[in-house]
Amino acid sequence: MANLASIRQPVDREMREFQRHFKEAMRTSVPLLDHITRYIVRSKGKQMRPLLVYLSAAASGGTQERTHIAATLIELLHTATLVHDDVVDAAETRRGFLSINALWKSKIAVLVGDYLLSRGLLISMENDGIDLLRITSKAVEAMSEGELLQIEKARRLDITEAVYYEIIRRKTASLIAACCAAGAASAGADADRVELLRTFGEEMGIAFQIKDDLLDFAPSSITGKPSGGDVKERKMTLPLIHTLQSLKPLQRRAMVRGIKRSKDDPAEAQRIMDRIMEGPGMAYAETKMKAHRDRAIELLDALDDGAAKSALIDLVDFTISRKK
Repeated sequence: MANLASIRQPVDREMREFQRHFKEAMRTSVPLLDHITRYIVRSKGKQMRPLLVYLSAAASGGTQERTHIAATLIELLHTATLVHDDVVDAAETRRGFLSINALWKSKIAVLVGDYLLSRGLLISMENDGIDLLRITSKAVEAMSEGELLQIEKARRLDITEAVYYEIIRRKTASLIAACCAAGAASAGADADRVELLRTFGEEMGIAFQIKDDLLDFAPSSITGKPSGGDVKERKMTLPLIHTLQSLKPLQRRAMVRGIKRSKDDPAEAQRIMDRIMEGPGMAYAETKMKAHRDRAIELLDALDDGAAKSALIDLVDFTISRKK
């Protein structure tokens, strides 16, 4: 399987140039804010979303100066949502670094997230990027709807597989879809090509989230995150949903009661985890993940063969094969 370094090779120069654009976008004359934004730049992760922007542009006619705007806008909005998510979840760390709210408290973290959002909006407006802003704004809207729908359903633990897909399509896949659509649009692609890449990104994003579901059951020594966190937080993942659907009514009600107790009862949480891992849910989720992977790659058949197309295929495979 290809690694990230080889996957980014077709747009390696553009990704290096992106670092300069992103740092410039984060610069501010307010000392505290500038200190925090420099910390954010240092603690950035794999930057898969900007990579998707550049690869989609390269596969749609070639990267342009506007592609830097698209990648910077996406990364600003993505970073803002992560900062706000950490506040909501009271998360102490992010990618092995202390979170903004852990270091500077929640009020400052919320304001920093708002600043990042506003920077994305301004950069788009100042660089004739209304079309890019329209794409990303729809994604942010969908992400908010997905989060609220998940919270609503988690209270009752009555989610169906259809609702699960609606949640992850909005919450996770919408931003990955926006990366691909914005990349294509930045290269001057027509509406059909933009929509094709958007759909590709949505299928990839769904596969990405199902992989996250599966990783919740992996040992924390491998993922770097506590295993079973989704169960304790009442997040209805695909392995859990399918396991519940396979049970008889009395067994299902007993398992739901166990999930409700699991946050404060580690032994109960482990019992739920064992039940899911021993049931049909894991294999079912794996099959569904691969089906969305196949649909994503099938969509790329419409693109001309080349390094960017091959890298997009490799990135999908990397997404569903990752260990964390």
